[in-house]
Amino acid sequence: MRVLIVNTSEMTGGAAIAANRLKSALNNNGVKAKMLVGDKVTDDITVVGLGHRLLRKWRFLYERWCIFCHLHFSRNHLFEIDTAQCGSDITRLPEFKEADVIHLHWINQGMLSLRTIRRILESGKPVVWTMHDIWPATGICHCALTCRRFEHQCANCRLLPGGGSRHDLSARVWRRKKNILSRYHIAFVACSKWLAGEARKSTLLREQKVFSVPNTIDTHVFCRKDRTESRTLLGLPEGMKFILFVSQRVTNELKGMKFLVDACHTLAKEHPEMLDNTAVLVLGGHSDEMAGAFDFPVYTLDYTSDVRRLVAIYNAADVFVLPSLSENLPNTIMEAMACGVPCVGFNVGGIPEEIDHRHNGYVAKYRDEADLAKGLYWVLYETDYEELSANAQRKVAQCYSQNAVAMKYIDIYNQAMAIKRYKL
Repeated sequence: MRVLIVNTSEMTGGAAIAANRLKSALNNNGVKAKMLVGDKVTDDITVVGLGHRLLRKWRFLYERWCIFCHLHFSRNHLFEIDTAQCGSDITRLPEFKEADVIHLHWINQGMLSLRTIRRILESGKPVVWTMHDIWPATGICHCALTCRRFEHQCANCRLLPGGGSRHDLSARVWRRKKNILSRYHIAFVACSKWLAGEARKSTLLREQKVFSVPNTIDTHVFCRKDRTESRTLLGLPEGMKFILFVSQRVTNELKGMKFLVDACHTLAKEHPEMLDNTAVLVLGGHSDEMAGAFDFPVYTLDYTSDVRRLVAIYNAADVFVLPSLSENLPNTIMEAMACGVPCVGFNVGGIPEEIDHRHNGYVAKYRDEADLAKGLYWVLYETDYEELSANAQRKVAQCYSQNAVAMKYIDIYNQAMAIKRYKL
Protein backbone atom coordinates (compact mmCIF):
# COMPACT_ATOMS: atom_id res chain seq x y z
CA MET A 1 0.00 0.00 0.00
CA ARG A 2 1.25 3.47 -0.96
CA VAL A 3 0.05 6.46 1.05
CA LEU A 4 0.63 10.13 0.25
CA ILE A 5 0.40 12.35 3.34
CA VAL A 6 -0.36 15.99 2.48
CA ASN A 7 0.38 18.81 4.92
CA THR A 8 1.16 22.51 4.52
CA SER A 9 4.42 22.42 6.48
CA GLU A 10 7.07 19.76 6.90
CA MET A 11 8.25 20.67 10.40
CA THR A 12 6.44 23.75 11.74
CA GLY A 13 3.40 23.30 13.97
CA GLY A 14 1.71 20.43 15.75
CA ALA A 15 0.03 19.03 12.62
CA ALA A 16 3.36 18.86 10.77
CA ILE A 17 4.99 17.05 13.67
CA ALA A 18 2.09 14.60 13.93
CA ALA A 19 2.05 13.95 10.18
CA ASN A 20 5.80 13.34 10.12
CA ARG A 21 5.58 10.91 13.01
CA LEU A 22 2.75 9.04 11.33
CA LYS A 23 4.78 8.77 8.12
CA SER A 24 7.61 7.16 10.08
CA ALA A 25 5.21 4.84 11.92
CA LEU A 26 3.62 3.67 8.66
CA ASN A 27 6.98 3.07 6.98
CA ASN A 28 8.06 1.06 10.03
CA ASN A 29 4.94 -1.08 9.71
CA GLY A 30 4.97 -2.13 6.07
CA VAL A 31 3.31 0.86 4.37
CA LYS A 32 5.17 2.92 1.76
CA ALA A 33 4.36 6.43 2.94
CA LYS A 34 5.53 9.73 1.49
CA MET A 35 4.77 13.26 2.63
CA LEU A 36 3.93 16.15 0.29
CA VAL A 37 4.50 19.61 1.80
CA GLY A 38 4.53 23.24 0.79
CA ASP A 39 8.01 23.94 2.14
CA LYS A 40 10.54 21.14 2.31
CA VAL A 41 13.25 22.01 4.84
CA THR A 42 15.06 18.70 5.42
CA ASP A 43 16.87 16.19 3.22
CA ASP A 44 14.39 13.41 4.09
CA ILE A 45 13.87 11.41 0.88
CA THR A 46 10.36 10.43 1.96
CA VAL A 47 9.29 14.11 1.95
CA VAL A 48 8.49 15.90 -1.32
CA GLY A 49 8.22 19.68 -1.65
CA LEU A 50 5.87 21.40 -4.06
CA GLY A 51 8.43 23.88 -5.33
CA HIS A 52 7.30 27.14 -7.00
CA ARG A 53 7.92 29.03 -3.75
CA LEU A 54 7.09 32.46 -5.17
CA LEU A 55 3.80 31.26 -6.59
CA ARG A 56 2.80 29.66 -3.30
CA LYS A 57 3.81 32.82 -1.44
CA TRP A 58 1.59 34.84 -3.76
CA ARG A 59 -1.34 32.48 -3.16
CA PHE A 60 -0.85 32.72 0.59
CA LEU A 61 -0.70 36.53 0.50
CA TYR A 62 -3.68 36.83 -1.84
CA GLU A 63 -5.83 34.63 0.39
CA ARG A 64 -4.77 36.60 3.51
CA TRP A 65 -5.54 39.85 1.67
CA CYS A 66 -9.05 38.67 0.81
CA ILE A 67 -9.66 37.70 4.45
CA PHE A 68 -8.15 41.03 5.57
CA CYS A 69 -10.71 42.82 3.40
CA HIS A 70 -13.58 40.83 4.92
CA LEU A 71 -12.26 41.86 8.35
CA HIS A 72 -12.53 45.50 7.28
CA PHE A 73 -8.73 45.78 7.25
CA SER A 74 -8.29 44.66 10.85
CA ARG A 75 -5.65 42.12 11.87
CA ASN A 76 -7.97 40.74 14.55
CA HIS A 77 -8.72 37.07 13.76
CA LEU A 78 -6.63 37.25 10.55
CA PHE A 79 -5.06 33.83 11.19
CA GLU A 80 -8.07 32.31 12.91
CA ILE A 81 -9.88 32.17 9.56
CA ASP A 82 -9.21 30.10 6.44
CA THR A 83 -11.21 29.94 3.24
CA ALA A 84 -9.13 27.50 1.12
CA GLN A 85 -9.59 29.88 -1.79
CA CYS A 86 -6.08 29.32 -3.17
CA GLY A 87 -3.96 26.20 -3.47
CA SER A 88 -1.85 23.94 -5.65
CA ASP A 89 -3.22 21.26 -7.95
CA ILE A 90 -1.37 18.15 -6.79
CA THR A 91 -3.25 15.65 -8.97
CA ARG A 92 -0.67 15.85 -11.76
CA LEU A 93 2.28 14.99 -9.55
CA PRO A 94 3.85 11.52 -9.89
CA GLU A 95 3.60 11.04 -6.11
CA PHE A 96 -0.15 11.55 -6.35
CA LYS A 97 -0.57 9.22 -9.32
CA GLU A 98 1.35 6.37 -7.67
CA ALA A 99 -0.48 6.60 -4.33
CA ASP A 100 -3.24 4.18 -3.35
CA VAL A 101 -4.55 6.50 -0.63
CA ILE A 102 -4.41 10.30 -0.32
CA HIS A 103 -4.15 11.29 3.33
CA LEU A 104 -4.85 14.98 4.00
CA HIS A 105 -3.77 16.63 7.23
CA TRP A 106 -3.58 20.45 7.81
CA ILE A 107 -3.80 21.86 4.28
CA ASN A 108 -4.62 25.54 4.82
CA GLN A 109 -2.85 28.85 4.07
CA GLY A 110 -2.38 28.26 0.36
CA MET A 111 -1.54 24.53 0.30
CA LEU A 112 -4.82 23.16 -1.09
CA SER A 113 -7.96 24.95 -2.19
CA LEU A 114 -11.47 23.55 -2.01
CA ARG A 115 -11.33 23.31 -5.79
CA THR A 116 -8.18 21.19 -5.52
CA ILE A 117 -9.80 18.94 -2.92
CA ARG A 118 -12.69 18.41 -5.34
CA ARG A 119 -10.19 17.42 -8.07
CA ILE A 120 -8.54 14.95 -5.69
CA LEU A 121 -11.92 13.36 -5.02
CA GLU A 122 -12.81 13.36 -8.72
CA SER A 123 -9.67 11.30 -9.37
CA GLY A 124 -11.37 8.36 -7.70
CA LYS A 125 -8.60 7.81 -5.19
CA PRO A 126 -9.73 7.12 -1.61
CA VAL A 127 -9.21 10.10 0.68
CA VAL A 128 -8.54 10.09 4.43
CA TRP A 129 -8.52 13.45 6.21
CA THR A 130 -7.01 13.79 9.68
CA MET A 131 -8.54 16.72 11.54
CA HIS A 132 -6.05 18.62 13.67
CA ASP A 133 -8.75 21.17 14.45
CA ILE A 134 -12.44 21.76 13.69
CA TRP A 135 -11.95 23.61 10.35
CA PRO A 136 -13.08 20.76 8.04
CA ALA A 137 -16.41 20.70 9.93
CA THR A 138 -17.02 24.48 10.03
CA GLY A 139 -17.26 27.33 7.58
CA ILE A 140 -14.03 29.25 8.17
CA CYS A 141 -12.82 28.88 11.78
CA HIS A 142 -10.18 26.58 13.25
CA CYS A 143 -11.48 26.97 16.81
CA ALA A 144 -15.20 27.20 17.52
CA LEU A 145 -14.93 27.78 21.28
CA THR A 146 -18.51 28.34 22.49
CA CYS A 147 -20.01 28.87 19.01
CA ARG A 148 -22.29 26.01 17.96
CA ARG A 149 -23.45 27.31 14.57
CA PHE A 150 -21.47 24.57 12.79
CA GLU A 151 -23.96 22.05 14.15
CA HIS A 152 -26.54 23.47 11.73
CA GLN A 153 -25.01 25.96 9.27
CA CYS A 154 -22.31 28.57 9.66
CA ALA A 155 -23.39 32.21 9.28
CA ASN A 156 -23.38 35.35 11.42
CA CYS A 157 -19.77 34.48 12.26
CA ARG A 158 -18.38 35.83 15.53
CA LEU A 159 -14.97 36.35 13.89
CA LEU A 160 -16.28 38.77 11.28
CA PRO A 161 -16.96 42.48 11.91
CA GLY A 162 -20.33 43.11 13.52
CA GLY A 163 -20.92 39.39 13.98
CA GLY A 164 -21.25 38.75 10.25
CA SER A 165 -24.57 38.19 8.51
CA ARG A 166 -26.80 35.44 7.09
CA HIS A 167 -24.82 35.47 3.85
CA ASP A 168 -21.35 36.27 5.18
CA LEU A 169 -18.00 34.69 4.32
CA SER A 170 -18.55 31.76 6.68
CA ALA A 171 -21.90 30.96 5.06
CA ARG A 172 -20.44 31.07 1.54
CA VAL A 173 -17.49 28.81 2.38
CA TRP A 174 -19.86 26.48 4.25
CA ARG A 175 -21.96 26.06 1.10
CA ARG A 176 -18.85 25.29 -0.96
CA LYS A 177 -17.78 22.61 1.52
CA LYS A 178 -21.29 21.16 1.63
CA ASN A 179 -21.37 20.94 -2.15
CA ILE A 180 -18.24 18.77 -2.05
CA LEU A 181 -19.07 16.64 0.98
CA SER A 182 -22.58 15.88 -0.25
CA ARG A 183 -21.13 14.20 -3.34
CA TYR A 184 -18.05 12.31 -2.15
CA HIS A 185 -17.01 9.97 0.65
CA ILE A 186 -14.07 10.98 2.85
CA ALA A 187 -12.88 9.06 5.90
CA PHE A 188 -12.34 11.72 8.56
CA VAL A 189 -10.03 11.01 11.49
CA ALA A 190 -9.95 13.13 14.64
CA CYS A 191 -6.88 13.00 16.85
CA SER A 192 -9.02 12.99 20.00
CA LYS A 193 -12.34 11.50 21.01
CA TRP A 194 -13.48 15.00 21.91
CA LEU A 195 -12.87 16.36 18.40
CA ALA A 196 -14.49 13.29 16.84
CA GLY A 197 -17.60 13.98 18.91
CA GLU A 198 -17.61 17.63 17.83
CA ALA A 199 -17.13 16.70 14.16
CA ARG A 200 -20.05 14.27 14.21
CA LYS A 201 -22.33 17.11 15.35
CA SER A 202 -21.59 19.12 12.21
CA THR A 203 -24.19 18.82 9.46
CA LEU A 204 -21.29 19.00 6.99
CA LEU A 205 -19.94 15.63 8.18
CA ARG A 206 -23.23 14.01 9.12
CA GLU A 207 -23.07 11.46 6.29
CA GLN A 208 -19.32 10.90 6.53
CA LYS A 209 -17.44 8.35 8.63
CA VAL A 210 -15.54 9.95 11.50
CA PHE A 211 -12.91 7.89 13.31
CA SER A 212 -10.83 8.69 16.39
CA VAL A 213 -7.12 7.84 16.31
CA PRO A 214 -4.51 9.59 18.49
CA ASN A 215 -1.23 10.99 17.26
CA THR A 216 1.83 8.81 17.68
CA ILE A 217 5.25 9.37 19.17
CA ASP A 218 8.59 7.55 19.06
CA THR A 219 9.29 6.56 22.65
CA HIS A 220 12.86 5.64 21.73
CA VAL A 221 13.49 9.34 21.04
CA PHE A 222 11.22 10.97 23.61
CA CYS A 223 12.22 9.21 26.81
CA ARG A 224 13.47 9.91 30.30
CA LYS A 225 17.06 11.11 30.64
CA ASP A 226 19.26 12.37 33.45
CA ARG A 227 17.87 15.69 34.73
CA THR A 228 21.22 17.08 35.86
CA GLU A 229 22.81 16.42 32.47
CA SER A 230 19.84 18.02 30.70
CA ARG A 231 20.05 21.16 32.81
CA THR A 232 23.80 21.39 32.32
CA LEU A 233 23.31 21.14 28.55
CA LEU A 234 20.82 24.02 28.65
CA GLY A 235 22.77 26.13 31.14
CA LEU A 236 20.03 25.89 33.79
CA PRO A 237 20.78 25.86 37.54
CA GLU A 238 20.45 22.86 39.80
CA GLY A 239 18.47 22.95 43.02
CA MET A 240 15.40 24.52 41.39
CA LYS A 241 11.98 23.11 40.51
CA PHE A 242 11.12 24.08 36.95
CA ILE A 243 7.59 24.67 35.64
CA LEU A 244 7.75 24.27 31.85
CA PHE A 245 5.46 25.95 29.31
CA VAL A 246 5.87 25.28 25.58
CA SER A 247 4.11 26.86 22.61
CA GLN A 248 5.10 27.77 19.07
CA ARG A 249 4.02 31.33 19.99
CA VAL A 250 3.70 31.84 23.74
CA THR A 251 1.63 35.01 23.32
CA ASN A 252 -1.17 33.09 21.58
CA GLU A 253 -4.13 33.78 23.87
CA LEU A 254 -5.61 30.33 23.25
CA LYS A 255 -2.55 28.73 24.88
CA GLY A 256 -3.54 30.32 28.19
CA MET A 257 -0.32 32.03 29.30
CA LYS A 258 -2.45 34.53 31.27
CA PHE A 259 -3.80 31.71 33.42
CA LEU A 260 -0.31 30.37 34.10
CA VAL A 261 0.87 33.83 35.17
CA ASP A 262 -2.12 34.20 37.51
CA ALA A 263 -1.62 30.68 38.89
CA CYS A 264 2.03 31.46 39.66
CA HIS A 265 1.00 34.68 41.42
CA THR A 266 -1.30 32.54 43.57
CA LEU A 267 1.49 30.06 44.34
CA ALA A 268 3.89 32.85 45.30
CA LYS A 269 1.29 34.38 47.61
CA GLU A 270 0.11 31.15 49.28
CA HIS A 271 3.51 29.42 49.36
CA PRO A 272 6.17 32.16 49.61
CA GLU A 273 8.83 29.55 50.32
CA MET A 274 8.58 28.60 46.60
CA LEU A 275 10.14 31.91 45.64
CA ASP A 276 13.54 30.54 46.67
CA ASN A 277 13.45 27.25 44.78
CA THR A 278 10.96 27.52 41.87
CA ALA A 279 11.42 28.90 38.36
CA VAL A 280 9.43 29.05 35.13
CA LEU A 281 10.92 27.77 31.88
CA VAL A 282 9.23 29.20 28.77
CA LEU A 283 9.93 27.77 25.32
CA GLY A 284 8.56 29.39 22.18
CA GLY A 285 8.37 32.45 20.00
CA HIS A 286 8.07 35.78 21.88
CA SER A 287 9.17 34.03 25.09
CA ASP A 288 11.30 37.07 26.04
CA GLU A 289 8.10 39.05 26.52
CA MET A 290 7.30 36.89 29.55
CA ALA A 291 10.49 37.69 31.46
CA GLY A 292 8.88 40.16 33.87
CA ALA A 293 5.43 38.60 34.11
CA PHE A 294 6.12 36.14 36.95
CA ASP A 295 7.05 36.38 40.64
CA PHE A 296 9.39 33.42 40.04
CA PRO A 297 12.62 33.61 38.03
CA VAL A 298 11.95 33.08 34.32
CA TYR A 299 14.25 31.31 31.86
CA THR A 300 13.29 31.78 28.20
CA LEU A 301 14.23 29.70 25.19
CA ASP A 302 13.42 30.26 21.52
CA TYR A 303 11.21 27.72 19.76
CA THR A 304 13.28 24.85 18.39
CA SER A 305 12.73 21.97 16.00
CA ASP A 306 15.93 20.25 17.18
CA VAL A 307 14.51 17.06 18.69
CA ARG A 308 17.52 16.31 20.91
CA ARG A 309 17.39 19.80 22.39
CA LEU A 310 13.63 19.50 22.87
CA VAL A 311 14.05 16.20 24.73
CA ALA A 312 16.64 17.85 26.98
CA ILE A 313 14.22 20.71 27.71
CA TYR A 314 11.47 18.34 28.76
CA ASN A 315 13.89 16.35 30.92
CA ALA A 316 15.09 19.52 32.62
CA ALA A 317 11.55 20.23 33.89
CA ASP A 318 9.73 18.96 36.98
CA VAL A 319 6.23 19.63 35.65
CA PHE A 320 4.79 20.60 32.28
CA VAL A 321 1.77 22.91 32.14
CA LEU A 322 -0.54 23.69 29.21
CA PRO A 323 -3.49 25.87 30.30
CA SER A 324 -4.98 26.02 26.79
CA LEU A 325 -8.51 27.26 26.26
CA SER A 326 -9.02 24.93 23.31
CA GLU A 327 -7.01 21.84 22.35
CA ASN A 328 -7.28 18.70 20.27
CA LEU A 329 -4.64 16.20 21.45
CA PRO A 330 -1.51 18.25 22.23
CA ASN A 331 1.79 16.78 21.06
CA THR A 332 3.54 18.71 23.82
CA ILE A 333 1.72 16.85 26.61
CA MET A 334 2.48 13.54 24.92
CA GLU A 335 6.16 14.48 24.57
CA ALA A 336 6.47 15.58 28.18
CA MET A 337 4.79 12.43 29.47
CA ALA A 338 7.05 10.24 27.31
CA CYS A 339 9.99 11.92 29.08
CA GLY A 340 8.46 11.09 32.45
CA VAL A 341 7.32 14.65 33.19
CA PRO A 342 3.88 14.88 34.88
CA CYS A 343 1.53 17.36 33.20
CA VAL A 344 -1.09 19.86 34.31
CA GLY A 345 -3.78 21.26 32.02
CA PHE A 346 -7.37 22.40 31.88
CA ASN A 347 -10.30 20.05 31.44
CA VAL A 348 -10.87 20.91 27.78
CA GLY A 349 -10.71 19.13 24.43
CA GLY A 350 -8.47 16.07 24.34
CA ILE A 351 -6.33 17.05 27.36
CA PRO A 352 -8.21 14.78 29.82
CA GLU A 353 -7.75 11.92 27.34
CA GLU A 354 -3.99 12.24 27.81
CA ILE A 355 -3.76 13.26 31.47
CA ASP A 356 -5.39 10.84 33.90
CA HIS A 357 -6.31 13.04 36.85
CA ARG A 358 -4.07 12.45 39.89
CA HIS A 359 -2.60 9.34 38.23
CA ASN A 360 -0.05 10.76 35.80
CA GLY A 361 -0.80 14.47 36.22
CA TYR A 362 -3.54 16.90 37.18
CA VAL A 363 -6.59 18.05 35.20
CA ALA A 364 -7.66 21.48 36.49
CA LYS A 365 -11.10 23.01 36.21
CA TYR A 366 -11.53 24.98 33.00
CA ARG A 367 -10.29 28.59 33.19
CA ASP A 368 -9.71 28.22 36.94
CA GLU A 369 -6.25 29.61 37.78
CA ALA A 370 -6.70 28.68 41.47
CA ASP A 371 -7.17 25.02 40.57
CA LEU A 372 -4.30 25.27 38.09
CA ALA A 373 -2.09 26.50 40.94
CA LYS A 374 -3.38 23.68 43.13
CA GLY A 375 -2.44 21.14 40.46
CA LEU A 376 1.07 22.52 40.04
CA TYR A 377 1.69 22.46 43.79
CA TRP A 378 0.25 18.95 44.07
CA VAL A 379 2.61 17.60 41.40
CA LEU A 380 5.67 19.36 42.80
CA TYR A 381 5.17 18.80 46.53
CA GLU A 382 2.25 16.61 47.56
CA THR A 383 2.39 13.36 45.59
CA ASP A 384 4.72 10.44 44.94
CA TYR A 385 6.58 12.08 42.07
CA GLU A 386 8.38 8.95 40.86
CA GLU A 387 5.13 7.00 40.66
CA LEU A 388 3.50 9.86 38.77
CA SER A 389 6.43 9.97 36.35
CA ALA A 390 6.33 6.21 35.73
CA ASN A 391 2.57 6.32 35.13
CA ALA A 392 3.04 9.08 32.55
CA GLN A 393 5.59 7.05 30.59
CA ARG A 394 3.41 3.93 30.81
CA LYS A 395 0.38 5.78 29.41
CA VAL A 396 2.31 6.94 26.35
CA ALA A 397 3.80 3.51 25.69
CA GLN A 398 0.40 1.82 25.87
CA CYS A 399 -1.71 4.33 23.91
CA TYR A 400 0.51 6.26 21.50
CA SER A 401 3.15 3.82 20.27
CA GLN A 402 4.00 3.75 16.57
CA ASN A 403 2.72 0.22 16.06
CA ALA A 404 -0.64 0.77 17.77
CA VAL A 405 -1.43 3.97 15.82
CA ALA A 406 -0.13 2.66 12.48
CA MET A 407 -2.36 -0.44 12.71
CA LYS A 408 -5.43 1.73 13.32
CA TYR A 409 -4.66 3.85 10.28
CA ILE A 410 -4.00 0.83 8.06
CA ASP A 411 -7.46 -0.45 8.96
CA ILE A 412 -8.99 2.93 8.03
CA TYR A 413 -7.10 2.96 4.72
CA ASN A 414 -8.47 -0.48 3.89
CA GLN A 415 -12.00 0.64 4.71
CA ALA A 416 -11.58 3.77 2.58
CA MET A 417 -10.35 1.69 -0.36
CA ALA A 418 -13.32 -0.65 -0.06
CA ILE A 419 -16.17 1.89 -0.05
CA LYS A 420 -17.79 3.53 -3.05
CA ARG A 421 -16.02 6.83 -3.76
CA TYR A 422 -19.02 8.76 -5.02
CA LYS A 423 -22.38 9.33 -3.37
CA LEU A 424 -24.15 10.27 -6.58
